[in-house]
Amino acid sequence: MHDLVLDIRYALRVLWKSPAFTLVALLTLMLGIGANVLVFGIVNAVLLHPLDVSDPQNLYQLRLKPWTSFKLLTTSYPAYEDLRRRNTTFSGMAGFDGFAEATLRWGNTVKSVTGYAVTGNYFDLLGVQPEIGRFIHEADEHGPNSAPYVVLSNNLWRSVFNADPSVVGATVRLDKDPYTVIGVAPAQFHGTEQFDWPDYWIPFVNWDQQFLQNRTSMSVTVLGRLKPGVAPQQGAENLSAIAAQLAKEYPQTDTGMPLRLVRPGLYADDGDVIRGFLYSVTGLALLVLVAACANLASLFAARAADRSRELALRVALGASRWRLVRQLMTEAMVVSLIGGTAGLVTASLLLGVLNRWDSPYGHLTVNVDARVYFVALILTLISALFFGTVPARLAWQSSPLQAIKSGPVDSICMLLVTASLVAVRGMVRLLHAPLGFQPQGAMLAETDFRLVEPGGDVPIEKKKAMIEAVRNIPGVAAAGTVNRVPFNGGLRGVPIFQPGTTEFSLNNSVLAPYVFTISPGYLEAAGTRLLGGRDFSWQDTTQTPYVAIVNETFARKMWGDTSAIGQRFIVRGHLTELVGVVEDGKYHNMQESQQPVAYLSLSQNEQNHMIFVARSQRTQNEMAATLERTINSLEPDARIKVQSWLEVLGGLNALFPARAAATALCVMGVLAAMLAATGIFGMAAYNVSRRMKELGIRVALGARTKHVMSTAVGRPIALLVVGSLLGLLSGVLASRLLGQIVYQANPRDPVVVVGAVLTMALLGLAASAIPALRALAVDPSKLLREE
Repeated sequence: MHDLVLDIRYALRVLWKSPAFTLVALLTLMLGIGANVLVFGIVNAVLLHPLDVSDPQNLYQLRLKPWTSFKLLTTSYPAYEDLRRRNTTFSGMAGFDGFAEATLRWGNTVKSVTGYAVTGNYFDLLGVQPEIGRFIHEADEHGPNSAPYVVLSNNLWRSVFNADPSVVGATVRLDKDPYTVIGVAPAQFHGTEQFDWPDYWIPFVNWDQQFLQNRTSMSVTVLGRLKPGVAPQQGAENLSAIAAQLAKEYPQTDTGMPLRLVRPGLYADDGDVIRGFLYSVTGLALLVLVAACANLASLFAARAADRSRELALRVALGASRWRLVRQLMTEAMVVSLIGGTAGLVTASLLLGVLNRWDSPYGHLTVNVDARVYFVALILTLISALFFGTVPARLAWQSSPLQAIKSGPVDSICMLLVTASLVAVRGMVRLLHAPLGFQPQGAMLAETDFRLVEPGGDVPIEKKKAMIEAVRNIPGVAAAGTVNRVPFNGGLRGVPIFQPGTTEFSLNNSVLAPYVFTISPGYLEAAGTRLLGGRDFSWQDTTQTPYVAIVNETFARKMWGDTSAIGQRFIVRGHLTELVGVVEDGKYHNMQESQQPVAYLSLSQNEQNHMIFVARSQRTQNEMAATLERTINSLEPDARIKVQSWLEVLGGLNALFPARAAATALCVMGVLAAMLAATGIFGMAAYNVSRRMKELGIRVALGARTKHVMSTAVGRPIALLVVGSLLGLLSGVLASRLLGQIVYQANPRDPVVVVGAVLTMALLGLAASAIPALRALAVDPSKLLREE
């Protein structure tokens, strides 16, 4: 122990005498370990932290068998009841709808909130206990409107009700309906989705009465627990058999599509995308740490070579080689512990910032727990062994110079720089991808009229007046409404039938396009090109023939090369004439293939949910305030949310994943560039220092500048070239890995290849400039006098 204390004291003294070397080493380790701790903290919170429910390993979520991105919705409420009643493999099943938005009124407080509508056994199935009061139970339900109860989230209880326990038993209003507060959920409970934090929970039976009988409203996410000894595959097969039977009993509404079971927590199938992204970023972060350790190994080996006289003197005075190795390892461990601590502190601060950020996917709670500290310690110790063993082993062999190579570091850094450029190019492609609409310069005003009219459906004349009022706002070039904007989730195909069809079973449908309900003027306001035919008009009413507009894919799949204008089909029970064709676009996510889409006229179809679209050149803030004020002047009680269309696109399934990928990979690329620069500089500087006398002799004998430069920095530059080529090749081979992260990843893109080569070339020139200038400034006479 005494010798260890002496080694640590001596290591600290030696490091203190070389502040530049120590600072570079600590900074390198802080970046490498900090990046990995940061990434692991996110992985720990998203993938490794279990749901705050009882026995989470036996909790499953029902999904349709085909893989679908960001669609939590599985079935209708009546179908859920059938599945629950008829299955033989589940000990319990519950359901929820995560889109129960409302305006909370309590005393003088008015607040927009989002919550879950749940089945009566929801909390019992999950096995959680309330903070205060009680939860909703199945015994509370006795038919429609029989359970006017609400459970508050812990956050809402504290923020609105000041954590007052006496709120249990109080009556609050959600929109126009009174609810009695019966309990408060515990602080860590927020359902079964990692990113969702609902404000409240209410029973299905008191939410939307039409919904309880509607088999076409596929908005229930179903959870279940298997009976002991039942495998997930057995449970899925049992439910699929029931679904097939329901399709025979209800051929007009139930598809009979096979079901499967997945783990809840990450928006169902989107969990595959999230896991792939996080695992890929973890791999790249580990590459950063490997590059950092390789750099440090070179620096420590170079430093050991500079200390060769010191080490030889210690051997001459009786020190064993093992003693020298132990001293070098102690120095490496001290640097690693200090650098690792700095990295952990930095990562903890960044995770704290992330903990306060509401991403477009929702809020993520990230805690620096024991698991994160343990990983930080392991990374620190492994790093010390990695970069400390190399110079120690070579010192044992008296050949520290052999460790001073930067080729592997350069190849790793080139790979990461290539990845960052691929991500930037993917983001650029995404921004310029044809969407079928033009979000730039468009504002969205989402309105909810449930506080105005029963069911939220206002008369058509009032809708028309509101659209005209928006269109008449100074500076507005076009305005219209749509029931749902693309990339907002919840899209499902609506069956289309040929004219003359009498049996409207799903098996007789010829197409199942996405369907949007739009007003006249929407296409112009959205910037969607009309390729043929006409737009809707207010003369299209329920008293005139029903009309529709479709996209190119719909027209091609239905009628091939035949002209689509004037063709007819049946949708939602009405024989409908096609009056226009618009360009294709993206509707659910950027990766989807071309999907058929039909647009129906607002004046011929009831629609209680309207999103106003206004195109204007006015500033966003000015337009948002004017738009909200205009709609409020006509409907003061309507709930309105105004955003720019670009802001909405920055959220789910649109630009946010690409932005996250670009940001993560650009950070990795910057770290790699810094490591490459320090590695090249360290090698070049040591090469010049070691060969200073040789360079002096060459200059004295009349060597040309280019020969001096070649001798001084030729070897580092050559290794940079070789390492960069290997890294570029690795980037091409890693196309599949990058495809998990980046939209349309293409490492072979000429812009990416040229950009990566230029980046590494500039890094090489910049890092070797100072050693090269030092070599050119050598004074032969001074060197010879010193000798």
